[in-house]
Amino acid sequence: MIRQILQGVSLWAIPVLLVGIPLIGLIRGVKVYDVFIEGAKEGFQVAIRIIPFLVGILVAIGMFRASGAMDLLTNALRPLMSRTIFPPELFPLAVLRTLSGSGSLALTTDIIKRYGADSMLSRMAATLYGSSETLFYVLAVYFGAIGVKKTRHAIPSALVGDLVAAIAAAAVCLWMFR
Repeated sequence: MIRQILQGVSLWAIPVLLVGIPLIGLIRGVKVYDVFIEGAKEGFQVAIRIIPFLVGILVAIGMFRASGAMDLLTNALRPLMSRTIFPPELFPLAVLRTLSGSGSLALTTDIIKRYGADSMLSRMAATLYGSSETLFYVLAVYFGAIGVKKTRHAIPSALVGDLVAAIAAAAVCLWMFR
């Protein structure tokens, strides 16, 4: 019953939003197209303001990946992680997911190809990929858009959230698929 309801909602959600939002705007007397164009102009200005932040984060990601630091860190933590429920093979994904969406997707795809789509490790990788965010990219975009220089507690809080997501992904997959 619940599954059928969710399938119905997912089938109609996008068409309802695409028709509903402009329709509500027209009913309220809003010039929908003009407002859309103004929003697009503002979005373009935001994109121009965040380009330096994006370039900086992309350069940092490239340097981190090319330096071999990930392999060194993974090998150093392997003995500790082998004593937990978190597989050491997923550590690079957990770290890379905070930095790069495309890089973490490539790593997830590689794990799935290497271990098979139905393996526990692949399920954990897919769950981890879907349950976390590219936090440094997101923070660079959002904070860069509004000009925040001091992030205060945002980065530590986001890192804790990603750590919890990684541990929960492993735990839920062990619970669901074992």
